[in-house]
Amino acid sequence: MGACCAKSQQPFDGMSRDYRRRLWLVIAMNAAMFIVEMAAGQAAGSKALQADALDFFGDAVTYGISLAVIGASLRTRALAALAKGGSLLLMGIWVAVSTLYQVFVLGVPQAGVMGSIGFLALVVNLASVLLLVRYKDGDANVRSVWLCSRNDAIGNVAVMIAALGVWGSATAWPDLIVAGLMATLFVSSSVQILNQGIREFRQNSLQTASAG
Repeated sequence: MGACCAKSQQPFDGMSRDYRRRLWLVIAMNAAMFIVEMAAGQAAGSKALQADALDFFGDAVTYGISLAVIGASLRTRALAALAKGGSLLLMGIWVAVSTLYQVFVLGVPQAGVMGSIGFLALVVNLASVLLLVRYKDGDANVRSVWLCSRNDAIGNVAVMIAALGVWGSATAWPDLIVAGLMATLFVSSSVQILNQGIREFRQNSLQTASAG
């Protein structure tokens, strides 16, 4: 049984060789898909694909930070989680603003490219979710990894639905609506991570004060 499943009042903090190996693999997959999906989104004129590509990039960075702070103090891990929550919030704002801008730009995304790349991204994200599912409950640092992986899987399903909508309606609105929903998901996840990070930071401050 993994460390994350142990009966303990303390949440799993990432101190596991198996967890590190899985995280390295997921980082590589996310970095590769960021390049593929951003290029495809640009070529297809799809804001939903570009938003999902940005999520891949954010995940790769987030996972790298998570690896770097494994084994660090609760204060350091909480600060890292706060930084990652802030980055998710910024991504959500970027996607929302770019989606509003796209409303005033003529052109319909290429549904075929959206669908095929969306399916490829979904396969990669489902693999990431399966690799990390046993570690979904942990401290703010570990939980941020799980939330990002979950966002990716949901986002790819949404991109494929948007592709069907674009194909059926011959308009860009399904793509723009999905991009807007993904922006909302980014913001919602950032709030969860920030709230947990703040609680853990305060917990560490109280423990430090008590020890002093």
